Amino acid sequence: MTEPDRDLAPETPAAAARLVANHRRFLAFLQARVGSRALAEDILQEAFVRGLGKLDGLRDEESAVAWFYRVLRNAVIDHQRRDAAAARRLDALAAELGAAAEPDSEARGAVCRCVGELAENLKPEYAEALRRIELDGLAVKDYAAEAGITAGNAAVRVFRAREALRKQVMRSCGTCAEHGCLDCTCAGACGDAETPT
Repeated sequence: MTEPDRDLAPETPAAAARLVANHRRFLAFLQARVGSRALAEDILQEAFVRGLGKLDGLRDEESAVAWFYRVLRNAVIDHQRRDAAAARRLDALAAELGAAAEPDSEARGAVCRCVGELAENLKPEYAEALRRIELDGLAVKDYAAEAGITAGNAAVRVFRAREALRKQVMRSCGTCAEHGCLDCTCAGACGDAETPT
C-alpha cells in the first residue's frame, strides 16, 4: 500500500487547525457583513460544521483559509437570501391580514345597511338606543339624560338592544353572521326578518 500524495490531500487536522487559528478574523469578516456578532457567530459555527467535512478535497493546507473565506461569503449570501425571502413572506402575510382585517367600504356599507334594517325591526326604544349610541356616538350617560332614564337603565337598555339585534342577525343571516356578515348569503332577507323581540 502506498502512502497518499501529500500535495493533493493535506492532513485534515492541519487544515482544521489553520481554520481554528483564523477564527477571530473569520468572525470579524462576518460581523462586518451581517452587522451582528451573535449572527456572525451562528453563521461561522454552521460554516465550520459544514466545511470541516470538505477539507479532504483541498490541494494543500495553505489554501484552506482562502477556501473558507469563499465558504463564508456564500454563507452570508445564503443568509441574506433567506432573510429577504422571509421578509417577502411576512410582507405578503401582513398585506393579506390587513386586507382581511379591514373590509372595503362597499362591504362595510352592505353590512351597515343590513344591520340597520334589522335594527328597525327591534322595539322602538332598542332601535333608538342603538342608533344614538352606536351610530351617533353618544355616551350612555348622555343618552340616559336625553331619554329621561337613569344611566343604569340606559346601560341595561343598550345591552338588551345589542342582544336583541344579535338574535335578529342570527335569525336573518344565519351562519354568515358568525363571520361578520362579510360574506353574506342572506341577500334581501333583512327586510323579511321577524317582528320585534
